[in-house]
Amino acid sequence: MLSINNFYRGYVLVKWRAALRNNFTDVSKLADFLQLDASQRQKLLPKSRFTLNLPLRLAEKIEKGTLEDPILKQFVPLVEESLPIEGFITDPVGDTPCRKSTKLLKKYQGRALLVCTSACAMHCRYCFRQHFDYASGNKLFEEELSLVQEDPLISEVILSGGDPLSLDDAVLKDLLDRMANIPHIRKVRFHTRFPIGIPERIDANFLKMLEDSPLQFWFVVHANHARELDVDVLAALKTIQRLGIPVLNQSVLLRGVNDNVEVMSELCSTLVDNGIMPYYIHQLDKVQGAAHFEVDMNFGKQLVAQLAERLPGYAVPRYVQEIAGMPSKTIIF
Repeated sequence: MLSINNFYRGYVLVKWRAALRNNFTDVSKLADFLQLDASQRQKLLPKSRFTLNLPLRLAEKIEKGTLEDPILKQFVPLVEESLPIEGFITDPVGDTPCRKSTKLLKKYQGRALLVCTSACAMHCRYCFRQHFDYASGNKLFEEELSLVQEDPLISEVILSGGDPLSLDDAVLKDLLDRMANIPHIRKVRFHTRFPIGIPERIDANFLKMLEDSPLQFWFVVHANHARELDVDVLAALKTIQRLGIPVLNQSVLLRGVNDNVEVMSELCSTLVDNGIMPYYIHQLDKVQGAAHFEVDMNFGKQLVAQLAERLPGYAVPRYVQEIAGMPSKTIIF
């Protein structure tokens, strides 16, 4: 007989998966929802290799009747994506030469990154892995965990993707349990955008999984604009913080989205007011299809310098760039 507790967990699981099913995946339907006129629709890319995937709750935050909204710009495919631009390539951060298996990347000392899945709660148009050759098999990560176990210098595993919170709880729990049995693994880091679009994912079952694990977890979420951080999102992240798990945020500097000191100041202030550390602001990775987002690096330096004049030091993110083949992120400012 199903217990009340198990029934509740199952109900919540259905709830977040139901929210995921409400994502916009059709450009025409989204254009109707956003009340775009004929001239605006001509600037949309109706069919893209990197498909539209936008949670309803984020679509509801977009201002109607304009293409200038900072949330729209992040997620809605525009014709600029189809223009070939010199220097913008399919693997700008050098993932491919660092693959130790189909799902395991080893770039930096002491850390390994597990590409858990190709699935995401949303598709960011500047995603540096939008051309990544995801492996569809090996869903139990046998080879990857074996490689991690064989390398005693690895003390941290980063769960990325795609988005690791796209995994079913049963798969995720099994993965965490097996990592907990590797003596030299002390930290597991989640890189996730899921709570920003579907905060219901941070449910009782998921929190219990984290609470019961002996591992030290770190959560790195990704928000670029303060409007992404509503009451429900911040409440979901607070439940993670209450378990003693640090929550950090990383952003990407994007033209027309957050290349403005007022916008970035509001984002960083909102984060620290809720106990979330602004971690990095990334210079755009030069991935094919994202050239229209690029901001000049000198402008970026000035912006971060202005943030330092306005905010306490802990509220100012490090301005960094990932350069393929380098042993760490390169600090710009």
